[in-house]
Amino acid sequence: MWPAATVRIGDRLVGDGQPVFVIAEIGINHNGSLELAKKLIDGAIFAGCDAVKFQKRTPELCVPRDQWDLQRDTPWGRISYIEYRHRMEFGFEEYAAIDRHCREKGILWFASCWDEPSVDFIEQFNPPAYKAASASLTDHDLLRRMKATGKPLILSTGMSEMAEIEAAVAAVGTDNLLLAHSTSAYPCRVEDLNLRMIQTLKQRFPGVPVGYSGHEVGLAPTWAAVTLGACFVERHITLDRAMWGSDQAASVEVLGMHQLVRNIRDIEKGLGDGVKRVYPSELGALQKLRRVPSHANGQAVAMAIGGR
Repeated sequence: MWPAATVRIGDRLVGDGQPVFVIAEIGINHNGSLELAKKLIDGAIFAGCDAVKFQKRTPELCVPRDQWDLQRDTPWGRISYIEYRHRMEFGFEEYAAIDRHCREKGILWFASCWDEPSVDFIEQFNPPAYKAASASLTDHDLLRRMKATGKPLILSTGMSEMAEIEAAVAAVGTDNLLLAHSTSAYPCRVEDLNLRMIQTLKQRFPGVPVGYSGHEVGLAPTWAAVTLGACFVERHITLDRAMWGSDQAASVEVLGMHQLVRNIRDIEKGLGDGVKRVYPSELGALQKLRRVPSHANGQAVAMAIGGR
């Protein structure tokens, strides 16, 4: 069995033996609207999530030059891709408002940074952690820049082979690191989820908390990830899966997120500790239905009665 692994994010311990840390990925589902971003934050709070996460990019660094002038249909009309990327980005004023809103409402927030200047930008708000998107897993300079802040780093592992994950972990070290199993398809087919990778990552990287970042339609695979040992989960949140945006269809609406979190808490209670015992709730059935009592049963009954 792999050793227990925990990392502190804000006021929470995340890892084996701790409550599952639930992240509502707002990402770019705000469509450039601060008002919509605040509604998504409030939806995550209503659902019982522990944190919300955004994405931060410097468009000129993250969009290949040959794609800048490509035309795209957007809520602002048909515009160039680079202009679209700028319209989707929040600046200091918007993130200051997000920071105030989250602090007032008592929910953690942080971001996936896609380039080094974005790390410096988000660091102004002293986030409790950083996330490296799956697309950034091979960008070791960026990973090291996030790790150099001294904050925990969640590393997503989609679109990668094990050798690439091992190289990324070697680049930043295992201290204050968390790994998220993921498959980068939006939405992801259930056949491609490969949830047993959660256990594979736990075995390969003992001492590193392992979670799950899901992009599937539906909730059952995320619940299964928790039963397989995911100590944190991340799902995109939206007000309406039919809204405009590339990530909306793979997102969970607010009521669905509420159900997801509620049932995760039930799963945590139901998993127990793996030690077989007779519970007080079983005593009536035991005394009424068991035809041949055993010495062991007698001890169990006495212990159960004594533990009432």
